[in-house]
Amino acid sequence: MTRSQVLLVMSLATITVVSVWGVVDPDGLVQRASSIVDRYFESRGWFVMLSVSAMLFLCIWLAFSGYGTIRLGADDDQPEFSTPSWIAMLFAAGMGVGLLFWAVAEPLTHYAFGSEMMAAPIAAQQALLATNFHWGIHAWAIYGATALSIAYFTFRRGAPMLVSGPVESLFPDERWSKIVGWLSDFMAIVAIAIGVGGSIAMGVFQVADGVDVMMGGDKAAGWLIAAVFAVMVMAYLPPLLLDLGSGMSRLSNMAMTIAIGLVLYTLILGPTEYLLNSVFNSFGDYAFSAIPRGFQTLTFFGDDLGNWFQDWTLTYMVWWIAWGPFVGVFIARISKGRTIREFVLGVLIGPTVFSVIWFGTFGGIGLYDALNGSGDLLAMTASNVERVTFTLLERLPFPMVTTVATILAAFLFIVTSVVSAAFVLGSFSSGGDPDPSPRIRLIWGVLLGLLGAAMILSGSIDAIKKLIAIGALPFVFVCVLLCVCLVRGLRQEVQNADR
Repeated sequence: MTRSQVLLVMSLATITVVSVWGVVDPDGLVQRASSIVDRYFESRGWFVMLSVSAMLFLCIWLAFSGYGTIRLGADDDQPEFSTPSWIAMLFAAGMGVGLLFWAVAEPLTHYAFGSEMMAAPIAAQQALLATNFHWGIHAWAIYGATALSIAYFTFRRGAPMLVSGPVESLFPDERWSKIVGWLSDFMAIVAIAIGVGGSIAMGVFQVADGVDVMMGGDKAAGWLIAAVFAVMVMAYLPPLLLDLGSGMSRLSNMAMTIAIGLVLYTLILGPTEYLLNSVFNSFGDYAFSAIPRGFQTLTFFGDDLGNWFQDWTLTYMVWWIAWGPFVGVFIARISKGRTIREFVLGVLIGPTVFSVIWFGTFGGIGLYDALNGSGDLLAMTASNVERVTFTLLERLPFPMVTTVATILAAFLFIVTSVVSAAFVLGSFSSGGDPDPSPRIRLIWGVLLGLLGAAMILSGSIDAIKKLIAIGALPFVFVCVLLCVCLVRGLRQEVQNADR
């Protein structure tokens, strides 16, 4: 068997075992994953935060250094996609469904926790700051550093579009580089599959609750969740037989248009002055706190804050790391022809700005209800987190229209994510083939659906977060290795040009 065939068989076998375990014994899988993740966070939480902060500093340095003018490709290559379509595609692949799911619920969850320790207004401010930190520039630095390393070695130095590409390109004759490269590709496949499986579950939960709202129910029944899951699988399997570029561009643009429309709708028809102040204040707090917060582990604040830090901040960071190889390869594929400076600024700034506006709006109106209203939304976060966004929309005009729009956006975001992931997984398991065969793409599509079913059967968002984290833990070290390879490769290019 060839190396790529061994990788395909081993990765398929591993994901199949995890999927079947999750379907047959979901409680046992969750318990085992939680034990491993909790132990890792206690002993290596500092390393995760240090690695993420280092990736952010690396991206900023590259953008404003002399390396920023280097183009990802030949010197005369030009970008394939317009900048708005490019940002929409990377955003849809990287975070889309999560933003819809946590738009109101996450700030309110942090507020509920913080209000037990501090005054309500301060707790509200800190809740938005924590949410923006989880979804902001650090997350996109993980994506950016991973994608930049893969894009540079693929388009500039002719390496295969694999996580192993940078390592084996720099050390082509070293046996250890082939072993490390193979393990990197294997860990990337596992991290991608488990991360996307968790997103499928979250998307199914939210779409099912949205449909249940339209039907007048108070909680999505099991049959409805199963029906939504089946429809979602049937929706993403056919696109796996088609070309990735044009279809993804259209679907991503459609999903982002709906998301922007929902933000504007809420700003205009909600408590506008309050929400604009919320957004403006969020930018100020985040701008001055983002970098220092990346070096905080809340070691000296007791078990309650320590557990919160592990359950949220560390979990989010490894969540983005789990998606790093998938989103990284996808962003690399759509970024050929852009300069390093253009790439870094686009990846870091565009999505982060939109996230701050998004949570400042939806989180702001949720906090407005907690501070000045009935507090029903806050109470709902403890019992039915999937429904909070829809309950908020019911309080504004035209709730049926906005509910349908939210369901459609969530559906599109998850379909684009799964289709992109199946292409990337097919490429990884086919030796870097940029256009893997439809048969391999369909196999991965089916396995991702099986993983999603396992996540759904776990029955808990917290359990899903633990399962995603378990897939990402080994890949933290691969991300650091990719950054080292990128810096070394850029220095080699400059030195060779000087000679």
